[in-house]
Amino acid sequence: MSALSLAPRALYEEVAELLRQRIFARELEPGSWIDELRIAENLGISRTPLREALKVLAAEGLVTMKVRRGAYVTEVSEKDLRDVYHLLALLESDAARVVAEHATDVQLGQIQALHAELENAIADRDRFFELNEAFHMLLLEMADNRWRDQMVADLRKVMKLNRHSSLFKEGRIEQSLAEHHAIVQALIARTPDAAAERMSAHFMSGLQAAQ
Repeated sequence: MSALSLAPRALYEEVAELLRQRIFARELEPGSWIDELRIAENLGISRTPLREALKVLAAEGLVTMKVRRGAYVTEVSEKDLRDVYHLLALLESDAARVVAEHATDVQLGQIQALHAELENAIADRDRFFELNEAFHMLLLEMADNRWRDQMVADLRKVMKLNRHSSLFKEGRIEQSLAEHHAIVQALIARTPDAAAERMSAHFMSGLQAAQ
């Protein structure tokens, strides 16, 4: 990795984003030790901004700090996964309920359009993953609760540590698409209970695929 150029935001934030993307891309594997000296040398920075970046990632749950042993990429246990999916199901099913109750016709049209893009991306796994996340983020944006948004963002970062064994499992993309379709139909019909139930079921199916 080449030396960093200074950006308007703090250097440690730039470093945190670089490491975050390396973790999501599996360049830094779950459970692996983070060699601070080597990374600092590769980035052409001191260890101070790197350590501040690691604190940020630790707060997000992506890095685990071990006394006298340094920083490690977090390994997600089965209990961690169950806990994360449980909370996401609660938060996002509530968001789906709000959208079904209050979304405008224009907003529902946006949801339908994004779902159509998702259907067209079924053969491209990376694109499907990107649009799948965009679908969920759009619903949260429309539900308009910044505190819920922040909680979901943090939980989804942890969920991404396990993404390759969940959404990318054989048959899971097709199943996920069908679940999204059911959610969209409930939203269009403006049936809050059905929208919430289908979103919750979507996350429970995701958990089964992730384990």
